[in-house]
This record gives sequence, C-alpha cells and structure tokens, in this order.
Amino acid sequence: MNTAMEQEELERILDQAVQDVTERTAGVQLHQGDQMSGEDICTVQITFDRGFRTSLTLCADTGLLYRMACNSFHEESVSPEDVEEFSKEYFNVLCGRIAGAMFRATQVPAHFGPPEFYHGRYEPEGREIQFVLTYSDGCHRGAQLIHHVPRSDEEGAVQAGDLREGSVQNE
Repeated sequence: MNTAMEQEELERILDQAVQDVTERTAGVQLHQGDQMSGEDICTVQITFDRGFRTSLTLCADTGLLYRMACNSFHEESVSPEDVEEFSKEYFNVLCGRIAGAMFRATQVPAHFGPPEFYHGRYEPEGREIQFVLTYSDGCHRGAQLIHHVPRSDEEGAVQAGDLREGSVQNE
C-alpha cells in the first residue's frame, strides 16, 4: 500500500532535523535563509534504497563544514580529511533522524546507504529537485538541503497519478 506525505510536512521534518542535529553535534545554529553565499562548497549525498524513492543532498560552504568539524572535535583546526569524515558522519546522523521521523509519520521503514562526499556541487543522476531548504550560520556561510525525486523520464520514476503534487511517495 502506498501512502504519501505532504511536501509541507516533509519540509518541516527536514528543517527540524537539520537545526536540531546541527546544534547538538556541531554547536552551530542554522537559520533558514534565501541563498547560499559561497562558491567553495562540498556535497554529501544519500539515496534511500528502501522505503522511499528519494535522495537527500547537503551542499555546504566548506568553511561552515570546517567550523562544524572543529566544534564537534573540540579542536581549533582540522584537516580536510577530518572535515570529510565529520561531514559523512554528521549527514548519516541527520538522515537517520529524518528516516526515524518519516517512519513515525508514515509507518514506512526506510533505509539508505552510506553518505558519499564530493568536493564541489554534486547532482545525483536520474534525479530532479523537488525542493531546497537553504540555511545560514549567521557568519555569511550557508548550506542547502536538497530533496530529490526520480526524474519523470527515468524507469521507475514517479508517474502521473503515483504522486500527488506537493507530496512524497513511498514504495
């Protein structure tokens, strides 16, 4: 049986998870903003391989990820490798929180693979953006959490009637 979650509810779940996990794991408060300012960015990405046909991508200013890693490790400086490892672990925790919240809302168990890290902006193949949540740390650094759904022209993609506009479909 397929159930759907309204996009507004999903956005609320994602926003709450981002703000809570970021403050608890990295001591950084993020606030929703209008645009991401930096050009030096990194991307962390996961795809739900069971439960939901979606993926999540976090594009963030490298300086923000560096600050978050330093706070999390209680260090004044960290290596690029530390930033990558922190980013993957942070995103794993964030996506776990999101999967749990989505389960409570839909009763659909979800599973995702390990996060993948990229320097620069990464767009997953066969996916299109459904919506973007943009954040700022108050220090001119930002991040975007991007929710992707299968492209309508891809095999196994959401077809007309499968997904009401403004909702997220599960498998």
